[in-house]
Amino acid sequence: MDIKEFRKVIYSYYEESGRHFPWREKPSGWGVLVSEFMLQQTQTDRVIPYWLRWMKLWPKPSLLAASPMETVQREWSGLGYNRRSRFLRQCAKFITEDHQGKVPETPEILKTLPGIGNYTAGAVAAFAYNYPSVFIETNIRSVVLHFFFPDKEGVEDKEIFPVLEEALDRDNARKWYYALMDYGAALKKVTANPGRRSAAYARQSRFEGSFRQLRGRVVKCLAFKGPATGEEIARRTGIDEEELYKVIDSLEKEMMVAEKEGRYCIP
Repeated sequence: MDIKEFRKVIYSYYEESGRHFPWREKPSGWGVLVSEFMLQQTQTDRVIPYWLRWMKLWPKPSLLAASPMETVQREWSGLGYNRRSRFLRQCAKFITEDHQGKVPETPEILKTLPGIGNYTAGAVAAFAYNYPSVFIETNIRSVVLHFFFPDKEGVEDKEIFPVLEEALDRDNARKWYYALMDYGAALKKVTANPGRRSAAYARQSRFEGSFRQLRGRVVKCLAFKGPATGEEIARRTGIDEEELYKVIDSLEKEMMVAEKEGRYCIP
């Protein structure tokens, strides 16, 4: 497909059917950063109430940085992938101490913050500051595969990036990526997910009964009930003690949980 025609199709859809989210209304560096952390592997509808509450509690990085991790984790509870909340609080500290409270504007600097990789750095720069970064995520990947690789399997991202580079609206990167993502989200509802033809595609592992679910139970227990011994955690969560200590060990390695005087807590 011709790039100009591609842009026309994407923008035409966006003008008629673009989605509306609170973090898009008046995009700010902090609001966008919070939304990007929350949206990782989490559906947008689930994120909205968390984002609204979070921004009311912590409208700027310094307020989050000064809050106890236990409080932060309670507010995050239910979103899953709890390490994201820890990274976000660490980011808030770096932003407060090293960047005068302002979220950096370029992907290069954003990538120096905890838990931020290529995608998040590019997305925050584009959505918050209209920076013409080139990045990829599942919806964007699906759109490019649909239009430019309709019959090819195992497409690698290195084949997709040149298309994104050429198609990028450098005068309005923010709007362009909103449009791409919204088209990709709609595409999956009307056709077989093109993303499955990507070399990067992998099915998400089952959550119910998984080790990840057990980790979440332990973190939630400590966030809402406070410090506890291993035996108390096992009783409250219903996790077998042998399995529990494997879970605690993994959480300790990531500094999500710490042991103090024989009791486990959120540090």
